[in-house]
Amino acid sequence: MLYICSMEEKIIILDFGSQYTQLIARRVRELNVYCDIYPYYRVPSITEDVKGVILSGSPFSVRDREAPVPDLSEIRKRVPVLAICYGAQFLADNSGGEVLPSEIREYGRANLSYINHNNELMKGMNDGCQVWMSHGDTILDLPDGWNVITSTSDVNVAGFKVNNEPTYGIQFHPEVYHTEEGKILLRNFVVEICGASQTWTAESFVEESVRELKDQIGEDKVVLGLSGGVDSSVTAVLLDRAIGENLFCIFVDNGVLRKNEFEEVLDSYKNMGLNVKGVDAKADFYEALKGKTDPEEKRKAIGKVFIDIFQKEANAIEDVKWLAQGTIYPDVIESASVNGPSATIKSHHNVGGLPEQMNLKVVEPLKSLFKDEVRRVGKTIGISPAIMNRHPFPGPGLAIRILGVVTPERVKILQEVDHYFINGLKEQGVYDTVWQAGAVLLPVSSVGVMGDERTYEDVVALRAVESTDGMTADWSRLSYDFLAKISNKIINRVKGVNRVVYDISSKPPATIEWE
Repeated sequence: MLYICSMEEKIIILDFGSQYTQLIARRVRELNVYCDIYPYYRVPSITEDVKGVILSGSPFSVRDREAPVPDLSEIRKRVPVLAICYGAQFLADNSGGEVLPSEIREYGRANLSYINHNNELMKGMNDGCQVWMSHGDTILDLPDGWNVITSTSDVNVAGFKVNNEPTYGIQFHPEVYHTEEGKILLRNFVVEICGASQTWTAESFVEESVRELKDQIGEDKVVLGLSGGVDSSVTAVLLDRAIGENLFCIFVDNGVLRKNEFEEVLDSYKNMGLNVKGVDAKADFYEALKGKTDPEEKRKAIGKVFIDIFQKEANAIEDVKWLAQGTIYPDVIESASVNGPSATIKSHHNVGGLPEQMNLKVVEPLKSLFKDEVRRVGKTIGISPAIMNRHPFPGPGLAIRILGVVTPERVKILQEVDHYFINGLKEQGVYDTVWQAGAVLLPVSSVGVMGDERTYEDVVALRAVESTDGMTADWSRLSYDFLAKISNKIINRVKGVNRVVYDISSKPPATIEWE
């Protein structure tokens, strides 16, 4: 069962497998209205706090044998419904309308040539406004009593309203950036039609979360593995506010952190008043990584050692009852995707696998939040911008940015390169405009010339990307002057490196990390 926030009115989103489903949720949250995503086959009970339902798009056609078929009998007429793309086609087809392959398939930008300005969903939208289409089918005929509320030059039924029922359908995607007035339409539905009160804020989340954590945990002790990142830091401060000295934090140096990160993060946590124990376990991790070159083997080795060390440290805390984790909402909903319960949660946090081994109850204060919401909560509770604005960093650390074998010597080289690159971004004033950046040590040596001598030394790649959620990313257009300056500094100051390259691959087809 997905987490449902008990303190708020909410919008339910039924997911038919659209690539944009999470984006719909984020747009609703931006209106300060809470929402939850459910797979289409798990329609929740419509309780008093459910103000409306949104049906997502889908990669399927309603004519496909495997097409998703939800049971909407408990939803229709009880609460307002907004059906997007596939959702709209399903409603029309399931109610006696006609959906056929489009004669002119609409993918990408289109413009609304007709808008019924008297319709409450379309109120405030302008004739000719741009929308984003992504469909191969079209609604040719609507069921009796349904009315067209908007059209494009190619598609008559770009939007409809069901008579005597607060149910609406649109062929375009209001949640994407390219639909210029999508926020107006979503606000019309969520706030005006559904009547949601817009009380979902970072402040209200903090207040209610602290209260619920106190009730849930009582006087029990909680152990938390800190990573130095945003999610675990916010989790720690919320728990500290709720249970104080009964929170025990453990920060493990796995030997593949950034330069000076272990000491700097420990200092920052202690300045925040957290009860933190630092554990230097570099030697254990280096021994486990010895000779390993396969990325998955590296990950498994790091994960196993971490669990062993964390479990040992946690067992030293007398009578601990709870394990806290920094799980966030995208991790949760991936485990209940339209592909079914076999889909698994990604191991973003460092303590994956611990709940089963340690026989502890699990508390996850952030599992209803998206990443940008976690940052807003962190800012609300006063966590330092130095922590809250940190770039994402992989759990296996520099081990998966060292292609090939991981040794203390190679880690030191990459730490130095990474240090100059990240500090350079900060000095240039562009660190906060980059989603994620880092350096990669390649298993390649190149010929160079230093002074009067030929060299044969390592090659490093610099990587910087822009993104909103890491699902897709584009390479950052850093200035040539900046790249030249950083390259020169790295080659002159990091012994063992004589060549620097810049990665200009986007995701997809490449990934952000190289391993």
